[in-house]
Amino acid sequence: MELPRYQIEYSVDSLYYEFVSKGTQGSIVKAIQYDQILDKPLTFNLSFGDKLSDGGIEDNVVSNNGDTDMVLATVAATIPDFFTEYPTALVYFIGLGSVRTRLYQMTINKFMSLIPSEYLIYGELEGKLERFKPKTNYKSFVIKKQ
Repeated sequence: MELPRYQIEYSVDSLYYEFVSKGTQGSIVKAIQYDQILDKPLTFNLSFGDKLSDGGIEDNVVSNNGDTDMVLATVAATIPDFFTEYPTALVYFIGLGSVRTRLYQMTINKFMSLIPSEYLIYGELEGKLERFKPKTNYKSFVIKKQ
């Protein structure tokens, strides 16, 4: 089963994506950005949020557009494209604040069975990474392609 998601516009380098969230607050342009944060191991930070008029991303906004699962499914849909270009990279992500991080954790829990087995998800706990386990409160997350 594939989750519903929005149509995505891709960049050539697979590091920037856009889509339009459509919900109770209207149409909101969202942006997804992968920024390299480490060389060894090659690691990218995944961030997303509302696209600003200057092209930046407001990743601390709560849009309340009523389409959270569809937005997160759209963000997740960029990961295979990213790994096509950067197959050995790690993707790091964290919520801005414990509430947002908890939302990510609950979403991973909810849709774990839909995540292809070629992707490994880790959670950061006490400064160390471990394979993602349900009902564990992590500080951040890392995705790796096997």
